[in-house]
Amino acid sequence: MDAEVDVAVVGGGVVGCAVASALSRAGRSVLLLEAGPRLGEGVTSRNSGVIHSGLYYPPRSLKAQACVRGNALLYEWARARGVPHQRPGKLVVAADPAAVPDLEALAANARESGARGVELVPAAFVREREPAVPAAAALWCPETGIVDPVELTRSLAADAAEHGALVLTQARLRAIDRNGPAYDLDTARGPVRAERVVNAAGLHADEVAALAGVERYRVHPWRGDYFRFAPAVPFRHLVYPVRRRGAAGLGVHLTLDLAGGCRLGPDVEHVARKDDLSPREDKLPAFLAAARALLGEVRAEQLAYDGCGIRPKLRAPSDPDDKDFVLSEDLPGFVNLVGIESPGLTAALALAERVTALLA
Repeated sequence: MDAEVDVAVVGGGVVGCAVASALSRAGRSVLLLEAGPRLGEGVTSRNSGVIHSGLYYPPRSLKAQACVRGNALLYEWARARGVPHQRPGKLVVAADPAAVPDLEALAANARESGARGVELVPAAFVREREPAVPAAAALWCPETGIVDPVELTRSLAADAAEHGALVLTQARLRAIDRNGPAYDLDTARGPVRAERVVNAAGLHADEVAALAGVERYRVHPWRGDYFRFAPAVPFRHLVYPVRRRGAAGLGVHLTLDLAGGCRLGPDVEHVARKDDLSPREDKLPAFLAAARALLGEVRAEQLAYDGCGIRPKLRAPSDPDDKDFVLSEDLPGFVNLVGIESPGLTAALALAERVTALLA
């Protein structure tokens, strides 16, 4: 391959494919470069698939704005393209009265962020929908849903290709050189010359930025494990605890899959490596305790280890709070998307809108 394009998009996860789709629809010649053998097999494939409402993020942050906008865009896209999805809604539960003030603060944050349909509800509301869940009160989030992350990614890549984009896998980026007004990329599939570059490389976005000489970013890998849960009575909604202030994750929660199954997780643990996906069955006692605190009576035999994912956070272990998404043109025509962790899947189409406007 020896290509010359308007825009090279680095990273074939859900965000990279959304950017490639949006740019190709805007009439740009686009080349999407994915290092692995298939699209959506990195961070995206290990995503819980939750379509978030936008509860947790500072109201004027990029995370909040892109999540709320992306929520609406994702449902619209999934309906139009036949991407498997459902909208079961979510309950964020205060298990005892002491946690209700935190729930009220979360409700106020959600309203200020523009999250649609979120309301504070009493214990009776929870009992009616999920009788097994102990609750003093809850937030009801009717716009929270689930989607197949890999099918969503493939649909975005297919749309990009339909609008003229070239999508390449096994195309690891090895070097970037600025050459006049454009960039020369050395890839495993051959040289590329691009007027503009969008870095959507997920866990490796800091490394791609550094190849271009932008060394201000560091992605910190935070691991999250999952356990499959076999309840005696099926759950109808996602169930989350109230997030602890300053916590690096949302707390172990119950999510649903499109086949009707349940998972618990992810938890959150800072790790040294971006590629250590080895099983951690030893976490069973901690998951069992978290499940009982959230859902009431749960037996150990109802849980089975179900894999893990690694979040590309900008937050270091010593930081008191999460960092916002980075969407920045750090060099002329070179846009970095860094720290795109949760709710990155929900926000993908909204982030793509912003990149397209930035490069217009």
